[in-house]
Amino acid sequence: MFRQLFSALTSENTINLAFEDLTQMLHDGAWMFDRANEVLHSSAPADQVREPLYERDRSINELERSIRRKILRHLTVNPGHDVAICLALMSVAKDAERIGDYCKNVFEVGHFYREGFHVTKYQEPLDLVASKVADMFGLVIKAADKSDEASARKALMVAREVRPHCDRLIKELFRDEDKVEFHEAVAYSLLARHYKRVAAHLANIATAALGRLEDLDFYPDEDDGDA
Repeated sequence: MFRQLFSALTSENTINLAFEDLTQMLHDGAWMFDRANEVLHSSAPADQVREPLYERDRSINELERSIRRKILRHLTVNPGHDVAICLALMSVAKDAERIGDYCKNVFEVGHFYREGFHVTKYQEPLDLVASKVADMFGLVIKAADKSDEASARKALMVAREVRPHCDRLIKELFRDEDKVEFHEAVAYSLLARHYKRVAAHLANIATAALGRLEDLDFYPDEDDGDA
């Protein structure tokens, strides 16, 4: 809906290219998420993944700047036209950029935490969350690139499962503070937080794909200070 709505309003090729940049940002984010989790599970060496992963993040940052330039060019040539949609596109580009940052955070947990994960109560649910978030990438890419509303709705349904699940895991960690080694509890809580934020940013992009621009950056199940 988001891309279709814009196409109905303008034939400006610059903005079509900006949407292509957004799609590439999401593909890069999905790649980073997969590589970060491979390091986390010791199926890929951190030393070999680090530079390609950070390079991909730099590419995401440059694509966000490219989107900004394209939007500013469009608004300069067409002052006052399509402002709301252009602002929404800039907003979801920031979501895609933040996803790259959180993927780096997941990688860093895997890189710096070397003690292993031994508490099934937390490891298995977090693995399931990671799998669901990985699935969200495919849904959101399809929603953004093809204006596929069904995929956008599926992504939002997954996000509504993932975010509260991560919150519950963190609360349980506090209750189990005497049963889980401190360093392991920190790793679990960081992962829950990072996965939750990736899901939230993907959900924001899915919301835009549905054309619900008034709901951008509004998550009724999260506290107001979450960023």
